[in-house]
Formats: sequence, C-alpha cells, structure tokens
Amino acid sequence: MPDPLELAGIPIEVRPDRTLRVKIIDACGLACTFCHNEGTPVTADNRDRLPQDYMGGPGTRTGRVSIYVATNRAGFLSTRIEPGPDFALALAAMRGSLAIEEVHFTGGEPTLHPELPELVALARSMGLTVGLTSNGENGAAVIPAAAEAGLDRINLSVFGTTPSELAAVQGSRLAGVGLAARKLAALDRTIDAAIAHGVKVSANMVVPDGSHVPRVLRVLDAYGQHVVVRLLLNLETADASSEAMREVLTTVGATPDRHFVTAGTSDQRTRYRLPDGRTMYVKTIRPVRLPDTCAGCHLNNPRDCQEGYYGVRLYKSAEGPFMVGVCIRRMDLTVTLGEFVMSRLSREVQELRDDEMARLTALARESRSAGVPISDPKSSAGSLL
Repeated sequence: MPDPLELAGIPIEVRPDRTLRVKIIDACGLACTFCHNEGTPVTADNRDRLPQDYMGGPGTRTGRVSIYVATNRAGFLSTRIEPGPDFALALAAMRGSLAIEEVHFTGGEPTLHPELPELVALARSMGLTVGLTSNGENGAAVIPAAAEAGLDRINLSVFGTTPSELAAVQGSRLAGVGLAARKLAALDRTIDAAIAHGVKVSANMVVPDGSHVPRVLRVLDAYGQHVVVRLLLNLETADASSEAMREVLTTVGATPDRHFVTAGTSDQRTRYRLPDGRTMYVKTIRPVRLPDTCAGCHLNNPRDCQEGYYGVRLYKSAEGPFMVGVCIRRMDLTVTLGEFVMSRLSREVQELRDDEMARLTALARESRSAGVPISDPKSSAGSLL
C-alpha cells in the first residue's frame, strides 16, 4: 500500500458510485482456487442439490470453486442473462431505484456468453456505459462485435504470466501447463483484439507478496504501452502485499499524481506516472459498511469482512426472477428485484452514496488546502489512504 505521507498534497478526486455489476453467465474455462464466483455456487455442479448442500471444488464435475459458498447461505443458482425485454426492464427498474450510469458484466467468464454483443447493445441503447471483467479466454472471438455494439472497457484478471504460474492457481482438473499455455495465448489475442477495436484495456493483478514482483514487471514490459496495469492489495497477506507493491513502484520509478476515492463503496486507487509517461494504478480498500444492514452482521469485523461494502450486483436466478445482492459473503441478504426496488435496502444504498459523496468531497477539499492526506473520522481506520 502506498505510504500516506507520500500521497500528501496530490490531487484527490471523489467519484460517486454509479456502477451496477451484472453476472451474465456462470460458465468459465478456468478453475482458479481463489474464485468467489460473485458469491453464487457453480451452477453446473449444483443443479441437483438443495441450497444447504451447495458445494464446489474437488469432487465436482468442473472442479471450480466459489470460496464463500459453504458459509454465505446462497439460496439460488444463477443462470445466463439473455438480451431482451426482461433484461431491459430489470435495468430500468434498477435505474429507477438507484443512480446508475454503468453496467459492468461479470461471470463466470463473460466472453463465453454467446450473445455478449447483444447485451452490450441493449445496455448502450439505454444510455449506459458498458465494461466487463474477463480472464481473456474467448475475447478475440467476441470483442470485435462487442466493440461495435459499444463496449467501452475490459478489465483483464491476470493470474499468471507463464504457464506454470497460471497452472499453479488452478484446481487439479485444469492444472496442466499445456492448457495454461493455451489460455495465456488466448489472453494475448484478447488484448490485441481490444486494442485494435478501440476498447480500453486494464490488467488487474493481485500482488500477494514479493515473489510476485517479477510477474508484475513482466506484464509492465509486455503490455505496458497499451494496457493500464492495476495492482490490487491481497487482503489475506496485507503487509507482505503492501511491501511488494512498494517494491514494484520503486523499481519502475513511479510517482503518484492523483488519488481517486469512490463514494459509496470501499474502492479507492492511486494513479502513478512512470518516467516514460505511462500510467499504472494501485488499488486499496476503505472499510466501508452499509450503516444499517452491516451494523448487526456477525461478519462485521476487520478479520471476516476485509473488503467491506463493494456495491450492488444483479443476478438472474435459475428459478426465474432477477436477484439483487449487496454482499457476496452474505448471499442471504440477496432479494428479488421487485423486493429490492421497494425496500429500505435500496434507499440505504443511495443514501450511503449521497452521504459519502458530500462528506468525502468536503474532506478532500480540506486535505488539499492543508496539504495532508485525506482523513475520514467516520472510518474505523481513520485515514482513507
């Protein structure tokens, strides 16, 4: 994590949360051992199970995991969202209850959705910006049409830069080096397709410790001219992760030039300039909570709820209704779209966004005039940085 003193005096920009994450598909061609799968069980492995028996990982057909499913009380399986009137009405209903300007498609792996361009076009026709998070396994096939439909950006999750690195974080069924090599080649083709069709590309890299520094430097060397690299703090190894990110920043001679805080979620990031003019980001976490919903939660402590409140997610249940969630660790808080629109929960989310936008903007103004790091007295950690 960047040193707060190092960031003193740099411009601070507070942005409102206006994003809705939409899980459009559950299928994925990887089996990453740390995948949360947006909080939902792997559908292909649980179709014949009751919610209390949902499982993932070794012994299942796909070998995929959803790391919180044993404890998060998930009560439904997700299914593919199809472009059409039902999805359009769901987006309209969400916009009626929350200020939303962007939809961010997730999965599973969204580039495996056979109608991804149509989903992009539908959202764009409603005036929404569209991004997606991907491992890049099928991007070359779908990005040209998705870009033509209006896809704005793609955030690529980079788990390894060599076949052995990628294979090491896969479940046993997909841990072959040969398969990993093919997946990395597909990632390269996805990056090339995105650049060629004017889609903004970011590479998200979790940095657990110093052993991952060479991996980050390889990505910067290979893609840094066209891809914005974003380093993410590993919450399980926070101290080692912070030190590793400092090592990367020092090695490449990066200098901080702007800090961004998203009002209404735990997201914050610092932009750095490299000597050759390229940019990279370091993303960290603020301890944000929904004031009422999170107050009495048994996970509401720094150990069990490290990410905090990260935003609203939309799902399509295999049973039929669209579902809205606010926490992948507590899927029992997920409600139907109709319930969410009429609930106190939707108002709580919007009020948190509005309150933080006003309060953090004022704090940023004070910090800028005083030349000190922005500090939030409502945060249990004090400093936002």
